Amino acid sequence: MTNFIGRMTGAAKLNVAIYEEVEADTSATGQAMAVVCLSSLAMGIGYTGALGAPSVADILIMVLLALSSWFIWAFINYFIGARLFPEPQTRADHGELLRTMGFAQSPRLLLLIGIFPGFGVNETLGQVLAFAISVWMLSTMIVAVRQALDYKSTVRAGAVCFVGLMVSGILLNLCLGVLVGIGVLG
Repeated sequence: MTNFIGRMTGAAKLNVAIYEEVEADTSATGQAMAVVCLSSLAMGIGYTGALGAPSVADILIMVLLALSSWFIWAFINYFIGARLFPEPQTRADHGELLRTMGFAQSPRLLLLIGIFPGFGVNETLGQVLAFAISVWMLSTMIVAVRQALDYKSTVRAGAVCFVGLMVSGILLNLCLGVLVGIGVLG
C-alpha cells in the first residue's frame, strides 16, 4: 500500500494503479478529504498576493466550499456515471468517487507558488501556471472518474465530469445564493 504523499504524487502523475488503490481502500476517504482541504488552502494562500491575506473566516469558508463542492460533484458524477450512463462493467459507489476525485485534486497544491513574486494570479506567469494546473486537474479528474466507474472510455468519463461539474456548479451557486439571501454569508 502506498503512503499518503505517494498517493498524491501518483494521482498527480495520472498513475492508474494509484486511482485503483484509493478506489478500493475504504479507509482512504479521510486522506482524500485531507487532499481537498490542503489543495483549497494552497489555492487560497497562493492567491493571497492578488487578493490580500485571507482572514480565518475566509479560510474556513474556502475549505467548507471546497469540501461541499467535492462531495456534491462526486455524488452527481456517481449518479450520472453509475446510474444513468453506466458501462456494462460499471460497479461503483459514492465513496469510490469521493476517494478518487479527492486525490485528483493533488495538482492544485502547486498553486501555493503564487505567494512568490512573479507567480501571483495577477501576473502573466502566475496566470499561465494557474491555467496549466487547471488543465492538469481536469486530466486527473477524468482519470479518477474513469477508474472509479470502471469505464473503458475516457471520453465518456470526460463527459460525466463535464456534465457533473455543470450540474454541481448550478446547485452550489443556488445554495450559496440562499445562504447570502438569508444573511448567513456575505
